[in-house]
Amino acid sequence: MARHNRQGEGVDQAGYTYEVSYPPDWLYQIRVGRTLPSGRRSTQTLFRNPLPQREADPGDQLRIRIRCAAQGVDLALTITSDPRRCQRLVADVQVVGAPGVQADILNFVVEGGLP
Repeated sequence: MARHNRQGEGVDQAGYTYEVSYPPDWLYQIRVGRTLPSGRRSTQTLFRNPLPQREADPGDQLRIRIRCAAQGVDLALTITSDPRRCQRLVADVQVVGAPGVQADILNFVVEGGLP
């Protein structure tokens, strides 16, 4: 039987704090990519599941939420097909800045496959 989501948090390359709601028996890690002020693209592990292996079946549905109030990011992902077959989810989110400032695109890679 699947267990309820757990809560965690992580900090990205720019120092923004994110709240993460994740399925404890499926999620391995979440990575975030963004363009730095220098123009270089950077990827960093935002959150890694503290469990070394799953304790139960992940269930029939995966729900993942990534929030950062400071940037206005509130991303909710739901997978209702067989979650055991889903290995990676990728989502690009546009963060709108101040007027006249180019919007930043955040790339989230959510990886499953917890042994």
